Amino acid sequence: MKLGLDCFLERDYSLVEKKRVGLLSNLTGVNQSLQPTIDLLYQHSKVNLVSLFAPEHGIRGDAKEGEHIEFSIDPHTGLLVYSLYGQTRKPTPEMLENIDVVLFDLQDIGSRYYTYIYSMAYMMEACQEQNKTFIVLDRPNPIGGLNVEGNLVEEGFQSFVGLLPIPNRHGMTVGELALLFKHEFGYQCDLHIVKMEGWSRDRLHNDTGYAWVPPSPNAPSLDMALLYPGTCLIEGTNLSEGRGTAKPFEQFGAPFINGFELAQAINRLHLPGVIARQASFVPTYQKYNGTQCHGVHLHLTDTSLYEPFSSGIKIIQLIAERYPEHFRFNKPTSGHYMFDLLAGTDSLRRAIQNGDLTSFFTTSKKQSEAFLKQRSRYLLYS
Repeated sequence: MKLGLDCFLERDYSLVEKKRVGLLSNLTGVNQSLQPTIDLLYQHSKVNLVSLFAPEHGIRGDAKEGEHIEFSIDPHTGLLVYSLYGQTRKPTPEMLENIDVVLFDLQDIGSRYYTYIYSMAYMMEACQEQNKTFIVLDRPNPIGGLNVEGNLVEEGFQSFVGLLPIPNRHGMTVGELALLFKHEFGYQCDLHIVKMEGWSRDRLHNDTGYAWVPPSPNAPSLDMALLYPGTCLIEGTNLSEGRGTAKPFEQFGAPFINGFELAQAINRLHLPGVIARQASFVPTYQKYNGTQCHGVHLHLTDTSLYEPFSSGIKIIQLIAERYPEHFRFNKPTSGHYMFDLLAGTDSLRRAIQNGDLTSFFTTSKKQSEAFLKQRSRYLLYS
């Protein structure tokens, strides 16, 4: 298998010859030998790399979630790094003034909540407005390209964790998403996709032969990525989602939970492809920092059967029912509940509060089926 990066360096660098190049990337932009895209382009005799653009977590991946990134100088190349996760998330005309073409090389995680794809959308919009070319160096969807699950983001619930109407698990590569964004959502830039070679939709990351480079500090493994379409919703509650532990989004809990009883209750749901085990942990930051929490660790037994979004929701509802005096959706300081922004709607929170998910699941199934048809025009791999 070859990444879009590899194909670009071997033959498609002609797309940028004699042009000034900007690069939107981070630590996940590496080749099979784990050499950074930044350095490979900077050293390439046919590529004139003049500036860098940093998404959430920074150009070298050392910033925590939600931490604003400042403009900086990359110490390895000496290039100026423009932040797209600070004062602005859309590149300004001044940032693109001395650039002819922007390359994008970021590893997405396959879930709607991840901000990298919205940094891509904003860059596409800016390139359209400033008449710049935008080139995506395509990478695999680490959780596969077959399964699609979840509801679409409703009008009024757009945010940087859900900017566009795509499902929670979209099953698309970043190159395919760029085509979707252009033709369905109006991001009409001059777009080129450098395709991968040898990737197929049924392949997970561990089938590619490439090392797992954590796309963010709390994404340490493929198991985390496979669980994330469901367990990310826990961020919007008063449960710890496992941040500040070795297994974020794989284990979760709170001081008020009995982990043994919860594991048994989850396993009685007979969720396909997963088993819950009692777990105790002490987060080192964020929720319950320094406080012992009890809960469960989810272990995947069959990734082809596991339905992360619906399973995560059923587990949250189960906890809400078992701990009504303690479980809470975190209240917003302003605007929407964070849970609603992650869910792309307030109907899921209300369904959990009412104890009946039937209508929500019916709607989300219809929406994901419609999305399957919509996305089919933009799939680059079989």
